[in-house]
Amino acid sequence: MKIAILGAGESGVGAALLAKAKGLEVFVSDMGQIKEGYKAKLATAAIPFEEGTHTRERILAADQIIKSPGIPEKVAIVQEAYKRRIPVISEIEFAGRYTDARFICITGTNGKTTTTLLTYHLLQHAGLNVGLAGNIGESLAEKVIDNQHDYYVVELSSFQLDNMYQFKAHIGVLTNITPDHLDRYGYSMDKYAASKLRITQNMTGSDFFVFNADDENIRKAFPRGSFGGTTVPFTLKGDQEAKVYFAGQHIKMEVALHEGSVDTSRSSLIGKHNRYNTMAAVAVAKLLGVADKDIADALETFQNAAHRLQPVGVAKEVTYINDSKATNVEAVWYALEGIKQPIIWIAGGVDKGNDYSTLQELAREKVKVLICLGKDNEKLKQAFGRIVPIVAETTSMDYAVRLSRSLATPGDVVLLSPACASFDLFNNYEHRGQRFKEAVEKIVLKK
Repeated sequence: MKIAILGAGESGVGAALLAKAKGLEVFVSDMGQIKEGYKAKLATAAIPFEEGTHTRERILAADQIIKSPGIPEKVAIVQEAYKRRIPVISEIEFAGRYTDARFICITGTNGKTTTTLLTYHLLQHAGLNVGLAGNIGESLAEKVIDNQHDYYVVELSSFQLDNMYQFKAHIGVLTNITPDHLDRYGYSMDKYAASKLRITQNMTGSDFFVFNADDENIRKAFPRGSFGGTTVPFTLKGDQEAKVYFAGQHIKMEVALHEGSVDTSRSSLIGKHNRYNTMAAVAVAKLLGVADKDIADALETFQNAAHRLQPVGVAKEVTYINDSKATNVEAVWYALEGIKQPIIWIAGGVDKGNDYSTLQELAREKVKVLICLGKDNEKLKQAFGRIVPIVAETTSMDYAVRLSRSLATPGDVVLLSPACASFDLFNNYEHRGQRFKEAVEKIVLKK
């Protein structure tokens, strides 16, 4: 079988290495420049590749094409493949063919990375033989080459789900559905939601779908009547059909043979959104037989990924929190809701069609200063100029942090939670968060 792979990033190179290991003829093509580390992997495995172009004849001679998730369906080479009835699949679909391990797959507009990392931590702490892969930044296909795990916790973006067909999760998790990446779905929420619901495809009665019962878009899009697996809805609002919920600081689970009551009082995660994330992760752990006490112990030792409500320093009793990953309004809402102290809020960047109205009441209640960090801040200023007492703007992260320090009083929180993409001033959200952390470290050293 001939395999052509479009894109030579983490997923593409991982798929290439797996294809080579299984004796398939493989060719890798990337329209951009391939990172040196990935080139070295391909060269070591004697896998032919090209960069800066797509050799049409060679790609379309393949029996199957594995497409990296960042490549839109509309690109010419993909459309030509469809016309010729060449199957176009994702790395995850391909990897699933070569292992009998069980998959715990997690998706959602917001919270999927935190939920993925927390789920993996709970299972690993309990002694399960579990691997971590997917949108988290690690290729599932490359891990499947050695195939050393009984379980894989896999974070999935909608782009990865779009090219999955026969793949099946044993446990699927959907944290929420809110508007994001709509340009890839014809600006249709129905199409975007349908992409997220592909997490449930091929499930049977022994499989579980863990989902947010409070999410209106999930309720609208999920075809419960035709679903083949077992539903495990979770709630903070008291949904009557929910099987996972909070009772004080305990998460209660009422699923036959998987009942539990888990103390979350020692968890370091803050905010309403993290209560949802924690319910989802705890539900997965209980479905896999982890004891309540083991889960509670593991919650205490969990450290979230960088740039997600990450405390990065304290100076003169002012706490600085890096939430650079909050690139949409929904994520910022959860950040503002979860912080109880007065807030100096650093926001801005490349606006993605944001509607800031849902943040205005929280801003009026909690935000004392808004510092707009971006090249075009007019929309932010219009939304909050009459609500927040002080609004400033800059294109310098160092200045934004220094200004925050000068305006803060003991007990305040300086929150970087942009609601926007980073590409006007930074390479990506990680670069933006790192620059914030570096600027805060200068202040902490001077305290």
